[in-house]
Amino acid sequence: MTPTLDRRTFIGALALTFTPGVAAAVAASPQRYSVKTIEPMWIPVSAGLNLAGRLWLPDAPAGTRFPVVLEYIPYRTFDRYRPLDDYWGAALAERGIAFARVDIRGSGNSEGLLLDEYLETEQQDGADIIGWLAEQDWCNGAVGMRGISWGGFSTLQVAARQPPALKAIMPMCATDMRFRNDAHYVGGLPGLTNLKWAAGFELVMSSPPDPAVVGRRWEEMWRERLEATPSIAARWLSHSANDDYWRQGSVGLNPETITCPTYIVDGWADSYAESAERLMRNLRVPHKAIIGPWGHNYPQFGRPGPGLNWIDEEERWWKHWLAGEQNGAMDGPAFRFHLNYQTPSHTGMKDIPGHWAAEQSWPSPDIRERILHLAPKRLSEAPARGRLSYKADKVVGLTAPEWIPYAVAELPRDQRQDDERSLLFDLPLTENQDVVGVPRLHLRVRSNRPVAAVAARLCEVDPEGRSWLVGYGILNLGFRGGFTTPPERLKPGRSYDVAIDLAPIAYRFKAGHTLRLAISESLWPLVWPSPEAPTLEFDLAGCRLALPIRPVPATEPVFPIAEKDIQFPQSNPRLDIQEGPDGRVHVSGAWAASSSKVEATSTELSGSGPDMLLDFNPSDPNSCRWEVKQSSRYRREGWDCEIRVSIEMTATSTHFTINESLTAFKDNAPFYSREKTNHIPRHYS
Repeated sequence: MTPTLDRRTFIGALALTFTPGVAAAVAASPQRYSVKTIEPMWIPVSAGLNLAGRLWLPDAPAGTRFPVVLEYIPYRTFDRYRPLDDYWGAALAERGIAFARVDIRGSGNSEGLLLDEYLETEQQDGADIIGWLAEQDWCNGAVGMRGISWGGFSTLQVAARQPPALKAIMPMCATDMRFRNDAHYVGGLPGLTNLKWAAGFELVMSSPPDPAVVGRRWEEMWRERLEATPSIAARWLSHSANDDYWRQGSVGLNPETITCPTYIVDGWADSYAESAERLMRNLRVPHKAIIGPWGHNYPQFGRPGPGLNWIDEEERWWKHWLAGEQNGAMDGPAFRFHLNYQTPSHTGMKDIPGHWAAEQSWPSPDIRERILHLAPKRLSEAPARGRLSYKADKVVGLTAPEWIPYAVAELPRDQRQDDERSLLFDLPLTENQDVVGVPRLHLRVRSNRPVAAVAARLCEVDPEGRSWLVGYGILNLGFRGGFTTPPERLKPGRSYDVAIDLAPIAYRFKAGHTLRLAISESLWPLVWPSPEAPTLEFDLAGCRLALPIRPVPATEPVFPIAEKDIQFPQSNPRLDIQEGPDGRVHVSGAWAASSSKVEATSTELSGSGPDMLLDFNPSDPNSCRWEVKQSSRYRREGWDCEIRVSIEMTATSTHFTINESLTAFKDNAPFYSREKTNHIPRHYS
């Protein structure tokens, strides 16, 4: 997924190669080959389509053969992603590794239609691309696959098809379980990110091909894309359980289908770290992993830092598995990670204090659970008795409204406001506690309504009383049996034993501070509220928190990758949160409109959003309203196309409603327009 197609892309990195820092970084890399670029590169696939891409090759004598690495995404390599692709293409090719970037069918200049995420046709096309690359006379027959976000998803999904020439992969910030751990549903509840990504993805599906590449048929192709673009938010919302729709492409359901060596890359500030931890546990092929302090980002551009000189690590990986070089790529611990001493909110996306640590294997036999029982206002070593109740009549979640924060303004704020509206359980610390892994909360809970959720936040309270969010978890109680079994509504008044996995962390809770567990019924606007405001009752005899405690080793293994941050300009959205005296909450957010020029194509790229307007009054659970708008524009002499998307979501106690509009302009004149309204039954949320 990606929140915008404008100046940030999903990592805020389109601006990277317009800055002296990036150009200098490329120039400073080992100069083994000059690089030649081939574009457009047309690749035929078995569906009878030609997919468009670009190719970076080491400039070497005829007959020299190299391995090639593929990145396969729908984000327009000829213009919007061009700077980022140029960066990785040059960096790899100058090291003797060819790099191919191909737009998925129906995106960029590729033929066909893009109708949804992660379709089987997309995966088959990917396998076809790998076979085609392996047969080229400049290729040694070995192909690798890499990518971040969608690129990481497609890497895992194509690898599961086991194309013979695919010898190794490097998925970054990617999911192995589409329903459980992606932008659409958070803990089984509809997420705000679902709506924001829907607006961005409609722009991906409906953007025009470039007439300079595809010729006169560009306008016909564009209209076909516009007419075929579905109301994607409604489609996603209509699949409210982990059905076959989401299971397709969820490689975590059958991890044994991944048969090639895998390097898992992620960051603790990224919501996909959950999948990274699960893949580490479940893969049975040669694999290694690194999780840094950063968010949804490449390690090379890590924010929060420290970032890493990642291109050197990629070179070792690819040359070992694709060219047979014995360079120690698999030596040392299987899992390296940054142990954070503070949260990203402490540093405002700057470098986080901590150190690089490692485990020889994962799960680590050295990590032991510490069981803390829930007692009134405290966490206790001994079991407690009694009951505590919580009524969902207040808004909790305003201090951390974003599923993945991309900027300082989107980071979690001081949690005290939300803490005051939650059940709190505190443990003052007399010594440091290094928590590494997945904290798990066990609850015995009952609800007076058939639909309810539980949200848990793990915080560190400093001596000044500030509460810092370390990790959280949320569970729609309809999925109390897990996400691989059909959900069921609750029986009001009946007690259930449930387990909630919080996000995996590597964090040092410090002596003199307080470890805090905060429990509420929901987190808004992270997720949509329950249709009726439930009251939850917790039986403390069945409530405990299991923390994975890592003992401090005498020494840590030497970290082999140099730290290196490439600085780039950072923008911030406007985020305004207002609470009225009646409890009503209004949230508005907007990214400033942007504009940049792709010199190679003389194309001006501009756009706005995602802009959001969110309203909710907790006294009326069905007063919630979300609206998201986003636009993008492509313009140069003789070519001017703009697309605008608007999506609104509301609900009653029985149905969701999605109002969606898609409008396109050619040369400032209306070219296409449609509006759709979809009513979707509410089953479990």
